[in-house]
Amino acid sequence: MNTVLFFAETIFTFSLVLVFFKLFNKNGLYVWMAIATCFAQIGTAKTVALFGTSCTAGCVLFASTYLVTDILNEVYSEKEAKKAVYIGFLSVLAFITSMAFINYLKPAESDMASSAISTLFGIVPRISAASIFMYFVSNLLDVKLFNVIKRFTGEKHLWLRNNVATIVCNGGENFLFLLLAFAGQMPVNMIFSIAVSATVVETIVAVCDTPFLYLAKRIVAKE
Repeated sequence: MNTVLFFAETIFTFSLVLVFFKLFNKNGLYVWMAIATCFAQIGTAKTVALFGTSCTAGCVLFASTYLVTDILNEVYSEKEAKKAVYIGFLSVLAFITSMAFINYLKPAESDMASSAISTLFGIVPRISAASIFMYFVSNLLDVKLFNVIKRFTGEKHLWLRNNVATIVCNGGENFLFLLLAFAGQMPVNMIFSIAVSATVVETIVAVCDTPFLYLAKRIVAKE
């Protein structure tokens, strides 16, 4: 069941990226970047079983941020792709900070949501900081690597620069995030094992986003 829902969510999420792009052009992608980075933070709190391993429920939403920057990189420019990364960074920073204030407000006796909010947003500051930092770094590296490969391949092999940049940066993000967040609290071999599992799942997601990148180029060509 999880596998079916996983692919359904992937298709749905990447299709929404194209809808935002079709309706609002690059501004729609900026809006999606803010939405995805904030929603992914919530999804990260839940762990699910997939393909015989485990990963966070927010992995598809997080992967969609790479699709956004790749579309902006391919259709517009590196500058526009970086702008989306900055928007996502400020959005998730504002979201986590705002929810921290809400979380620490003393609840009324009639409150029914405080415990749920504390579970979702009472994240250890070290983990939150590591998550935000690695999102920012990995997405900027994805933008740069995408352009480096494009300089060598020209307009050809879009699938190559899309997948190489996304998989390399996403995989690196998994390892470094876990090290920053859990080094000293979790054995290194366990960190390595979790990072490999997460990278396998996210590689599948990265491959799935390639057709949507080609569709984005067709949307531009028809306008």
